[in-house]
Amino acid sequence: MKTFLSKYLWFVPPGTLIALAIVSLIVFLGTLIAIPFILVRLPPDYFDVRVPRVWMEDRHPAVRMLAMSAKNLAGVIFVIAGLAMLVLPGQGLLTILIGISLLDFPGKRRLEARIIGQATILNVVNSLRKKFGRPPLVTHTD
Repeated sequence: MKTFLSKYLWFVPPGTLIALAIVSLIVFLGTLIAIPFILVRLPPDYFDVRVPRVWMEDRHPAVRMLAMSAKNLAGVIFVIAGLAMLVLPGQGLLTILIGISLLDFPGKRRLEARIIGQATILNVVNSLRKKFGRPPLVTHTD
């Protein structure tokens, strides 16, 4: 009798499977720490599309470009991790939301507001913020 791994995943070396499991565990634990850390520190009007956002506007263009590249790279990593967490253990939708908030693309603010505007997600985030003595998030999609 063959094991599940040898029967269905014969093309993946065992060492790779172990490495993937370790990476998955690290990402899972990392998001358990990072997601609450980020969501609690956001200003209450962060997802209100009526409030303008400026980031590093007063910095040298080279520093701003480097920081924007790093921020977008982190956003891509969070989105990919969040997508994986939709089928793996983890906070998939919240991780995707954080990833999207780090990315820069047209229509991002409206997409963020639509995601956080989902009653279930907003309630989870606001209950987390309440535990840390932070005011609830204000959303407006226009």
